[in-house]
Parts: sequence; structure tokens; C-alpha cells
Amino acid sequence: MTHTIRPAERGDDAGLTTLLRSIGWFQHMQAEEPQQTLATVSAQLERCLSSDGHTILVAQSPAGDVVGFVAIHWLPYLFMRGPEGFISELFISDDSRGQGLGTRLLDAAVAAAREGGCSRLHLMNHRSRESYQRGFYEKAGWTERAEAADFVYVLE
Repeated sequence: MTHTIRPAERGDDAGLTTLLRSIGWFQHMQAEEPQQTLATVSAQLERCLSSDGHTILVAQSPAGDVVGFVAIHWLPYLFMRGPEGFISELFISDDSRGQGLGTRLLDAAVAAAREGGCSRLHLMNHRSRESYQRGFYEKAGWTERAEAADFVYVLE
């Protein structure tokens, strides 16, 4: 039996919460109670599922657990023929890595972008992350833009 890639559903909030907390990268999640993380994930998942501007795909194990996901946001640009898909999140549980799930989720994102008439997909990755260091995205056909700078403006 193999993992299933499917659109996220409202009932996936607990599995997504468990996955995000298990990764251990987000200090604010580690500092709060699991129920608070669940409330946040539930609200954000509902926001995404209630709009055509977002797509979340999950990797589900044969046992029914959510072991990975990709979140894509469809951004219309006036200078492009079609929207850009921005991949904001691509996470796989530690014990499910190395099974091709990241590649399958990325391929599903590309397929969704093509189906939606997108001009391109965009994502960001920290250079310190293992996926960057092993060239995961380059091996999947993505090109790193040397001329781009990544800026954030923190509001909280």
C-alpha cells in the first residue's frame, strides 16, 4: 500500500497540527499548548478551504495519518498571462522522509498550477534546511534566482 495525495479537508486539522508541532521548527508552537496550535491551524485551514485562492494537498499514510502537506496560494499578477502559484509550506514528517512524498506533493502542486493556467510557481527555502543543502528543489527542476532578495515585514 502507498501513501495517498489528496486535497486537505476540514477534519485534517488535528493531523496537520501534530505534524507541524513534531517538526519542532516553530518556537511559538513549542511554547504554546497543543490546543492553541490546533485552534490556529483549524482557523487557517478553514480560511484556505473557504477560498479558491488557496490549495492544500496532504500526504496520507495507509493508516490514515497526515504525514505531509503542501500549501499553495494563487496570486494574480497584472504583468503575467496567468497567476503565480506560491508554495508557502511543504513539510513531511521525520519518519516519512525519504519515501518520495515531497516529490509527489511538489508534482501535485505543479499539476494543480498547470490545471489552473498558472504562468509559474514560486517558493522560498532556507539555505540551512536539509532540503536546500541536498538540492531537493534543483533536482526537481526548480531554478534558484540569484538576483532575488527575500524580505519580510513582521507585523506581530
